[in-house]
Amino acid sequence: MKISQQDLDICCGPEAFVSQTDIQPITQPIHQTSLFSYSKFENLCAALANEYSTPVYTRGRNPSMTSVEKKLAALERGEACKLFASGMGAISAAITGLVNQGDHIIFINQVYSPTIQLAEQLTRFGVTFTYLTSGDLEQLQAAIRPETKLIWFESPATMTFKRIDITKVVAIAHEHGILTGIDNTWATPLLQKPITMGVDIVAHSLTKYIGGHSDVIGGALISRHALLKQIFYRTFLLNGAAIGPMDAWLIERGLRTLSVRLQQQETSALAIGEFLQAHPRVARIYHPAWQEDSPPEETNPLAGYNGLISFTLKDPSYENVTRFLNALTHFRLGVSWGGFESLAISLQRPENAEQLAAMNLPQGLIRLSVGLEAAPTLIADLEQAFNHV
Repeated sequence: MKISQQDLDICCGPEAFVSQTDIQPITQPIHQTSLFSYSKFENLCAALANEYSTPVYTRGRNPSMTSVEKKLAALERGEACKLFASGMGAISAAITGLVNQGDHIIFINQVYSPTIQLAEQLTRFGVTFTYLTSGDLEQLQAAIRPETKLIWFESPATMTFKRIDITKVVAIAHEHGILTGIDNTWATPLLQKPITMGVDIVAHSLTKYIGGHSDVIGGALISRHALLKQIFYRTFLLNGAAIGPMDAWLIERGLRTLSVRLQQQETSALAIGEFLQAHPRVARIYHPAWQEDSPPEETNPLAGYNGLISFTLKDPSYENVTRFLNALTHFRLGVSWGGFESLAISLQRPENAEQLAAMNLPQGLIRLSVGLEAAPTLIADLEQAFNHV
C-alpha cells in the first residue's frame, strides 16, 4: 500500500474551526446545536442567503460537519464536500439533484443495489436508466442516448470488485457532454482519487472504512463548487438527510486511523486470498489483486487494497452456502463492511438464481469483510467452516 505523506497529514492534521488561542483542543469540539443565532438581523439575512457556506440551521451546515468536509475534499482533491446522514442520502441527493424529467442515466459495472432501487423509483417521475452490469465499455458507448445526463459507476465493483478503466469512462462521457459519478466507498480517498481522473462527482458511504468502527452512519459527496451547490439547494436542504454533529465527530475520529486500519486489513485479506486460492472447495476468488484484465495503472492508479474479498464455492447451492456461513465462529454474519470486525454474507437465496444471473453475479458467492483480528485466526475459522460443506 502506497499512501502519500500529504494524505496522512490531512487525515491526522489539526482540525478546522478550532479557536486560534494559546489553548486549543486536540479534537474538534462537537457543536451539538440545532441552530445558530446572530446579533443583528441583517447578518442573519445574509447568512440565510448563503446557507451553502454559513451556519444557520444544522440541517444545512454546522462547524462539526465542515471540519470533516474540508478534510475529505482535500483527500479527494476536490473543491468541496458535503456530508449526509448516510451513503444513500448522498447518492440520492447527487442523482436527484443532477437529473430532470426525461433524462437518462447509465449505470455501469456492479453497483450497490439500493442505488439501482433508487433508479427504479425515479422511473415514476420520468427518469429512465440502463444498467450494464458487465462493465463493458463498448456496451456503454452503445447505450448512450441524446437524453443521457449521467453515467454512474463503481470501480472496484460491488461484490465482485472488478475494476474498469475510469479514464476511458470519463472520456466517453465527456465526448457526449455527460456527467460522471462514482461511488468510491471501496477505495476511500487514500487508495483512489477519481477526481484526478476527470470524474465529476464522488460519493462515499462513510459508514464503511472511513468511519471504521461500526458505530456511525454517514455519507459524503465531493465535487466542484458549482455542482455541489446545485445539489445542496435542489436536494440536500429539502430532503433533510443531514448528518448530526456527534456523527460527524465520529467520522473525523475514524479518519485519524484510516491509513493504519487499511494497511492491516489489506495484509490480512491478501493472506486470506492466498489461502482461498489454494483451497479445493473454492471455485474462484474475486479481488482486484487477482483480476486479470485490470485497467492500466499509469492512468488508473490504485494505491492498495482493503479488507474485502469474495469467493464462490464449487458446490454453489443455497444449502451449501448456508452450511458454510452457519459454521463460521469468528466471522460474524451481517450486512455492511469496513469496520473493525470480520463479517461474512452472501446474496444467495433459496430461489434467486435468475435474479443473480440478471445482475451478472455468480451462484455460491460469499463476501468476506476482513477486520482487524489476526489473519491466522480468520483463516482457521474459514478452514473449519469448509469442513461442513
